[in-house]
Amino acid sequence: MDDALPVLRVTEYGTVKLMPDVDRERAWLLTVDGAPQSYVDLDDPAHLEFEYTRRLGHALDVIGAGASGGGRDVGHVWHVVHLGGGGLTLPRYVAVTRPGARQSVVEADGGLLDLVTEHAPLPPDADIALYAADARAWLEAAPDASADVVVGDVFGGSRVPAPLTSVEYARTVGRVLREDGVYLANLADGAPFTFLRSQLANLATVFGELAVVAEPGVLRGRRFGNAVVVASRQPVDVAALARRTAADPFPARVEHGAALRDFIGGARVVGDAEAVPSPVPPEGAFGIG
Repeated sequence: MDDALPVLRVTEYGTVKLMPDVDRERAWLLTVDGAPQSYVDLDDPAHLEFEYTRRLGHALDVIGAGASGGGRDVGHVWHVVHLGGGGLTLPRYVAVTRPGARQSVVEADGGLLDLVTEHAPLPPDADIALYAADARAWLEAAPDASADVVVGDVFGGSRVPAPLTSVEYARTVGRVLREDGVYLANLADGAPFTFLRSQLANLATVFGELAVVAEPGVLRGRRFGNAVVVASRQPVDVAALARRTAADPFPARVEHGAALRDFIGGARVVGDAEAVPSPVPPEGAFGIG
């Protein structure tokens, strides 16, 4: 591996660092201000190291299998929009598991994108367009019904920014997605789940089908952690998703239907004027999965 030493760059958003993995010849861990953000293995782009990333990968696989089963015009090219770029882990994953897919990656930190693509370049044959832009602004300018999947994985200082937590944002996601499109979001919260419940309430105004994937300990309120949200207008194969996530080294549970409606309870929809970032995670809440 030519770049055997850590590389560091200070951008307007923080200190970005790429550290080589001693156990994998061409693998990198990306941190921002010391917090792990992404892990990528250039020799095995289908390898997803972090727990929440694996769950997003499972959801993408299940969605892709459903899209392959019909209901699409012949020759339709899958378009995946990634809000938040990091180490470009999921775009690389989609490129190898869904060959021919068109992808758009929106990352506010242009310096981070430059560092990642310099030391961990994208496959030359992948159709991945990179945009150094604000996620909400980029999405608001996107055409109607132009994406099959939107992945929301935007964190600033380990928190989801407020502009991406409102019902107006949820409606914008719904507008950009095709009728059978799916929104995937990586969120983080802990008991009493005020933030997560408000996000689900927002999404429920746009999408009739909701599911949450998280470790049982997180769902029981025993600890702060990631929750992957799946939102769509058409049914998603939650049974297949549950089988995949249950088989992981750190198994997760899928909540949906009546149980999830009970979880949301009387949570109030949150508009732009009152939207806040996701909660500050407790010390040591996030690590390598």
